[in-house]
Parts: sequence; C-alpha cells; structure tokens
Amino acid sequence: MGTIEERILKSETRIFKAVFPSTTNHYDTLFGGTALHLMDEVAFICATRFSRKKVVTISTGQIDFKKAIPAGTLIELVAKVDSVGRTSCKIHVDIFMEQMYSELRETVVSGTFSFVAVDENKKPTPILDDLE
Repeated sequence: MGTIEERILKSETRIFKAVFPSTTNHYDTLFGGTALHLMDEVAFICATRFSRKKVVTISTGQIDFKKAIPAGTLIELVAKVDSVGRTSCKIHVDIFMEQMYSELRETVVSGTFSFVAVDENKKPTPILDDLE
C-alpha cells in the first residue's frame, strides 16, 4: 500500500475537457453549476483512488471563481488530497484554463471537497485500513 504520502501522490487525478457551447450560459461562459459538477467528479475519483473505498461527498469548502471560462477553451481539473482524517479526506481541486491555440494557461477556479468513507450500511468507516 505504501505510506500516506505515497498514496496521496499516486491518487492525484487530472481530467481535461473542451468547453463547448452546450455547457455555457447566455454569456457564452461555462455554467458555474457545470464547473462544480466537474470539480466534484474529479474530487470523487481522487478520494476513491486514495482510499480504494466507497466514498460520498459530505461538504464543499469555499469555491473561488477567479475568471469566467469562455466557450472554445480547454480546461484541466486537477484534484489532490489535502488532508486526511480517520473516516474522511479533504480534496483540493483547481481548474486551469488554456486557450486552444496559444500557450496561455491560468488557474480560474479553486475549491475543496470533503468525502467520508462508508461501509455496506452507509455508515462512516476508516478511510484507510491502516488508520483503524
């Protein structure tokens, strides 16, 4: 299994998406709700890869929308384990925006998501077996 630090490194998760008009609002920028959905999804994958257990979202921390994400750009979502409790973990997610035809890349959204590991009865269980 390795140390917690090794598990954290191995569980970093990255997803790339193109921002198409079907995911934008009337300002031609990515819907905030779509951004949150994608962030929760990548955070869930990261928490699952870290714990290898069933996990559920229990809360979100502050989400900072620093810049609008226009249609026709690429985004990369990067999720990393930020902290680990007995039954839970906190995942930090950044969304990076890239122009399709230039090297410009910047962080445009950041936030945290908390997950709890659950057993077959949907009750909290240790997030890592070696932390029991």
